[in-house]
Amino acid sequence: MKYKSNLILIILGTLFLASCGYKQSATTGWNYNDSKNGGFEYRAYPGQQTGPGLVFIEGGSFAMGRVEQDVVYDWDNIPRRVTVPSFYMDMTEVRNIDYLEYLYWLTRVFIDYPSVYKNALPDTLVWRRTLAYNEPYVVNYFRHPAYREYPVVGVSWKQADQFTLWRTDRVNEDILINYNILQVNPDQIGEENFNSEAYLAGQYEGLVKRNLEDLNPNMDERKVKMEDGILLPRYRLPTEAEWEYAALALVGNSVDERIYDRKLYPWNGHYVRNDGQKDRGFMNANYSRGRGDMMGVAGNLNDHANITEQVISYWPNDYGLYCMAGNVNEWVMDVYRPMSFEVAEEHNPFRGNVYKTQLRDEEGIVADKDTLGKIIWREVTLDEAIDRRNYKKSDNINFLDGDFESSLQVTADEYTNETLSARHSSQEMYRTARTRRDGETASMINDRARVYKGGSWDDRAYWMVPGTRRFLDENESDYDLGFRCAMTRVGSPTLD
Repeated sequence: MKYKSNLILIILGTLFLASCGYKQSATTGWNYNDSKNGGFEYRAYPGQQTGPGLVFIEGGSFAMGRVEQDVVYDWDNIPRRVTVPSFYMDMTEVRNIDYLEYLYWLTRVFIDYPSVYKNALPDTLVWRRTLAYNEPYVVNYFRHPAYREYPVVGVSWKQADQFTLWRTDRVNEDILINYNILQVNPDQIGEENFNSEAYLAGQYEGLVKRNLEDLNPNMDERKVKMEDGILLPRYRLPTEAEWEYAALALVGNSVDERIYDRKLYPWNGHYVRNDGQKDRGFMNANYSRGRGDMMGVAGNLNDHANITEQVISYWPNDYGLYCMAGNVNEWVMDVYRPMSFEVAEEHNPFRGNVYKTQLRDEEGIVADKDTLGKIIWREVTLDEAIDRRNYKKSDNINFLDGDFESSLQVTADEYTNETLSARHSSQEMYRTARTRRDGETASMINDRARVYKGGSWDDRAYWMVPGTRRFLDENESDYDLGFRCAMTRVGSPTLD
């Protein structure tokens, strides 16, 4: 794997630096990496590793938003120019076999907490439809080996988010094992499982094979720190801007800084069939071509899929990403608001920030882990936030909604005995006459509404346009909705 070869580069870079003598600080003149001078470390960094399953997406500026006529008249994605930093994205949608591996790990590690496994299970009943015989999919689609390479469905936004955290920990644990820091430990149970945040906070012991030499003259050895550049940033869901940018892949339509053809779909042209000489006329994605037409006519099944298809199917776009249109819709990180385009940042736009801080004791040391081995986070209190300008810009899900004051207009009187997050999480926008069973007014657009994109096997071609957007409650799922992961790129925006 590419990320394992990069580990060798990190080791060689460290050895090379040590062989060249001490490097001096341009600020103080003191030697780096010299225990006689206090041992402050400066290590060569060969660049970010490419994690398993990921493809590098070089960032840039693009016109985000609608490129097709707004046939549903939502007017919720007016075109505007934004810049998306470079990042990484899964080549394919997360497969059934990937999610089964996740569930297997949960049952093996959390023996005493069966609810963890239960809460992670996909809802296979999403296949049920009125007056349709879909029971074979209810029984077979997720677990039968015939569907191993198919995208997992029936997963809520919250379940997908938890999968990304688990994947981060498994990849970073493997990195430390390959770096001879940790030993392989298949006997991790409960809170003793490896967690990236807990390890960096000094709350994970595990089977340590060796620690790094600590050049601090008062210490002998130390654990890996973020400053070493060994551990990867977390896997996560892509932002809406990242997903749309990656789907369009305008890198294949540009010469120098000029984009000569603005794409309608993830491929060139304004039509859904392949225009290549070899594969001309074949469908570029699986989708519903019309009422009751999911796969074409026998003898010429054009898209070869009546429901989903294997994740590596059809043709990748110019970033090498498969099925960015068709197959399944995909969750993204953003909270849905129809007017986000009016106030979104020009650089890396995103709606959904809710900031918390690690729970620490009186001495400022990170508190112990929870029963699942994770660091405990808490909400920011009024006393901490009232005099902090950066905190006042933090909780911006509801920023300039039109119905509620933004966090930039907070006063002390409004937040007496409340936390920033608690107040905002309870706010709902666009209240309707619909009433929940508890008697409170409900809304389809609230802080739990998450965006999904991409079009699916059960959608018309309109939804395969990357600029279209829909939303669903973060606790709900569907039979044509899956996800793929992304990762932040640190450092240079190019691989050169």
